[in-house]
Amino acid sequence: MLEINDLLNKLEAGLKRIIVERRLNDPLMIGIRTGGVWVAEQMHQRLNISEPLGLLDISFYRDDFSQIGVNPNVKPSQLPQHIEGRDIILIDDVFYTGRTIRAALNEIFDYGRPNQVVLAVLIERDGKQIPVCPDCVGASITLTAGERIKLTGPEFLAIELQTLNAAA
Repeated sequence: MLEINDLLNKLEAGLKRIIVERRLNDPLMIGIRTGGVWVAEQMHQRLNISEPLGLLDISFYRDDFSQIGVNPNVKPSQLPQHIEGRDIILIDDVFYTGRTIRAALNEIFDYGRPNQVVLAVLIERDGKQIPVCPDCVGASITLTAGERIKLTGPEFLAIELQTLNAAA
């Protein structure tokens, strides 16, 4: 079905093109925890980006934070102090509704106003609810009701298509 190396190669090629076309100057790459960080680590290395990889945990910025419960598994974000005027490449594993990206952008803007943000995702699936679109995609897929995509890793990245049990 979906081969991880094919998707990573396509994402890398798309990002190289965008870096040239949009004249990204010494971009800062940020991965969204958890799967987005795994993909970002691959892209950061492949694209030879000099700035350390930024890590973003959007847990407190989610619009469903109150539904997660009292003890969400929150890890600290690791971003440079100065985002102002920077070119940013934001990486996530699966783009679905757009809500994760909205939360990520809110957190990034709390650090400062970047020059531009390029959104790259390994997989874009149907279900968008917020007017946000990735700039670069490894693959676009349509899933049936009860199916979902899961990225496993980090040592050996793999993609799983899971069928949710409706009887559970």
